Order: sequence, then C-alpha cells, then structure tokens
Amino acid sequence: MKLLFDFLPILLFFVAYKLYDIYVATAVAIVASVIQVSWSWYRHGKVENMHWITLGIIVVFGGLTLILQDETFIKWKPTLVNWLFAAAFLGSQYIGKQSLLKRMMATNISLPEPIWLRLNFSWVSFFLAMGAANLYVAFSYDTDTWVNFKLFGMMGLTVVFIIAQAFYLSRHIKPDQES
Repeated sequence: MKLLFDFLPILLFFVAYKLYDIYVATAVAIVASVIQVSWSWYRHGKVENMHWITLGIIVVFGGLTLILQDETFIKWKPTLVNWLFAAAFLGSQYIGKQSLLKRMMATNISLPEPIWLRLNFSWVSFFLAMGAANLYVAFSYDTDTWVNFKLFGMMGLTVVFIIAQAFYLSRHIKPDQES
C-alpha cells in the first residue's frame, strides 16, 4: 500500500496525460504531491524526505512548465530527483558515521562494512544512470514515449535493480545462529 501511495502522483500524472495533455498532467501531479505531503503530515505528523524533495521539485519545475507552457521543465524533474538521491547517497558515505543505505537498512540486516559500501555505491550509480536515461528518452523521443518511459521504464528498471540487489544481499546475509 505504501508503494502505491509513493507512486500515486506519477500514476495520476500518467492518467491525466493520456486523457488530456502534458500541462493538465503536470497540474495534476502538483496537486497530487501537495495532497500526498499534506496527508502524510496529517496522518503521521511527519513527512518523508523523499516526499518533501519531490514536492519541491514538482512545484518549481511543474510550475515553470505551466507558466511558460514549456514541457522541458517537467521532463527534467525525474533527472533532478534521481541525481539528488545519488548526491545524498554519495555524500552520506563521507559525512557521518554510516551511509544513508546502512542507516535505512541496518536495523533489519547485518552486513560487513565493504558490502555496505558496495551497496551504497551501486545505488549512487543506479540513480545517476536513471537520471541520464530520463534525459536521453526525454530529449531523443516524443513526449508520449517519455511519459510511458517515466512510468513503466523507470519503475521497471527500479524493480529489476531491487531484485538484483536482493540476490546480491542473499549471498552476504548470514542466517541467525541459535545458541
């Protein structure tokens, strides 16, 4: 259910684009993101950093798209989000005691430090590649193709990457030993 909640603005953007156009879809994504953050704040008293970041970027770049009637700005949004996450994961490797990935997952799994490092850098690489792939599709193909890639391609690549990570992790997670 949380996954659906996280992807709701993207799904609504896709539906609105298919029914109307890029500008209506952009407005829908902005409204959906505002509602998503508001709901999270109301329901839990806090908002995940990812939602704040995406809200800020969608409001700024979506707003520019609507005001200037130029779809270029909304096409940059996924790249900026991915590259910001890459920067956060990379920066966390050198700032603080633990990488961002280790902070998120260490309560659930125990891994040797070199494995945490490799995993963190693999996420940095993934986010950089996803940002570059978005730019390639956005500016090499028509808007219809980009919208389809944004939903299906990026989501599909993310699922494949997470499955690959799970296989990698399965080789390094040791089963609990009973005393």
